[in-house]
Amino acid sequence: MGRRDFYDDPRAPAANSLVPAASAVVADDADRILLHRRRDNQMWALPGGQMELGESIAGCVIREVREETGLEVEPIAIVGIYSDPKHVFSYDDGEVRQEFSICLACRILAGDLAASDESYEVAFHAPNDIARLPMVESIRLRVEDYLAGDTPVIR
Repeated sequence: MGRRDFYDDPRAPAANSLVPAASAVVADDADRILLHRRRDNQMWALPGGQMELGESIAGCVIREVREETGLEVEPIAIVGIYSDPKHVFSYDDGEVRQEFSICLACRILAGDLAASDESYEVAFHAPNDIARLPMVESIRLRVEDYLAGDTPVIR
């Protein structure tokens, strides 16, 4: 399913859903940040996704990181809460979702990096290299908030 992100765009369709989600900032020992290049929009992103019934927000981020990257992680801190109604994303099936995501900083426990059916590739990137990667602005903001260290933020 294709996805198109809109931020503060007067041409954006009106949201028709709001789904809780989580994303993760996972840094390695060299302070590089884990990203995956998504199949649905071809952009680099933090691992994450929508929360499922019966799941905590921590459980959601643990599951999503495992599914999308092959790593087992442990959430250790809140980076921020992101719910800006100016950020919506539309899907091919007609759903237009308003952003509502909690971003958690996580540490690596185990696992081996592996792309999933949701990703073209998975890799750790140095913070200075991330600015050049194609990325949705709301994801870039989460990385910047993490790097600034003034967390948690509420946006």
